[in-house]
Amino acid sequence: MSDTHQFAVTVDWSPDPAAKPHPDPAFSRNNALAAPGHAPVFGSAPVVFSGDGSGYNPEELLTLSLSQCHMLTYLAIAARRNLGVRRYEDRATATLGKAASGKMQMLDVLLRPRVVVAKGSNLEDARAFHERAHANCFIANSVNFPVRNEPEIVEE
Repeated sequence: MSDTHQFAVTVDWSPDPAAKPHPDPAFSRNNALAAPGHAPVFGSAPVVFSGDGSGYNPEELLTLSLSQCHMLTYLAIAARRNLGVRRYEDRATATLGKAASGKMQMLDVLLRPRVVVAKGSNLEDARAFHERAHANCFIANSVNFPVRNEPEIVEE
């Protein structure tokens, strides 16, 4: 496998035909997000930044990327170590705020994965795999803010 990989995406924005010409402070923040071979999803800005709330915003997409990357890395580790994962759910949150530099940025992301494992599974391993997943998540390794983890492991 190559050490480098490229990923292509498209962001498409068009003004509302009834709107004033851009730049209008009330311009639509709605857009379409796509990648080759995938159905498009709709994006917008958060309501607090004049979006209408109908689409995913960049802050949610970044949080989703961190959560999904952690999950996929965790599941890969669990599969290699024969941990019987029955279900995985994460309720992640992100905090956006003003950094010491005075610029707005993501201050931290908290992942709260709830992992259901088969009865008799090694719960210590199930918990430790989260540390390994965090250390090996490509997206978490690419950001300049803390990504914290508060996993819950449940036997079922």
